Amino acid sequence: MHYIIYDLEFNQKMNNVTVPDDSIENKKGINVSDMPFEIIQIGAIKLNENFETTSTFDALVKPTLYTSIHPYIENLTKITNDKIISSQNFIHVYKDFQKFIGDEEIILCIWGMADIKELIRNIKYYNLPGLKTYKYIDVQKYASKYFNAPNKSRIGLRNTIEFLNLPIEGEFHDAYNDAFYTSEVFKLIYNNNIKASVYTPEPSKRVSKPKEIIDIAALIIQFEKVYDREMTKEEKSIIKLAYMMGRTKQFVFGETPHK
Repeated sequence: MHYIIYDLEFNQKMNNVTVPDDSIENKKGINVSDMPFEIIQIGAIKLNENFETTSTFDALVKPTLYTSIHPYIENLTKITNDKIISSQNFIHVYKDFQKFIGDEEIILCIWGMADIKELIRNIKYYNLPGLKTYKYIDVQKYASKYFNAPNKSRIGLRNTIEFLNLPIEGEFHDAYNDAFYTSEVFKLIYNNNIKASVYTPEPSKRVSKPKEIIDIAALIIQFEKVYDREMTKEEKSIIKLAYMMGRTKQFVFGETPHK
């Protein structure tokens, strides 16, 4: 049995930028809302039952839907258009990721539920076969319990590394580095009370309803009223991004069946 500790980095659509005419969405009529975040990096560590590293995986992914890296994402991850231009697309990288996982019995280990949700979303978007199991351990959940985080709040990866006095050897928000840090936390906090759950995606429900039109300008004005000042261009971009991420519900507690 092996543990696959993995992490993802995502790109997203930029405001007022249309999806390219030759994209999968326009060719097949797929709604962009089916995949708000497109994977641009997969990093992973494979541990055996003795928590020894047996293999590693690190690959950038060339986006085919949101073909330009969002400025916020570039600033956060340091992944640029130049870095991904010569990379393989998700279909190719995912096949390599499956080979890396291998045929052994595995448990996926993640830092928060976003990575498993968005991996499944990307797999379905490209109509690829899923992983052989979605048995997983949310390391962030158990780390938060380890540090007695209040009111079901979740501790961040950087804070966890610092609290455990682990060396910081690479930038955060790099998929491979974050997978490595998650593996180090997992090895330190593991105990017999940490149990794997099975993630079961909720079936898609297509319900016809009027398309919502969000008044972004009014949203910005409301923030400006609250802070009694004009928002900067960067702050406006962050507000729009936060609103979009909130609509995906990937950070909502109690959404998945096991909680």
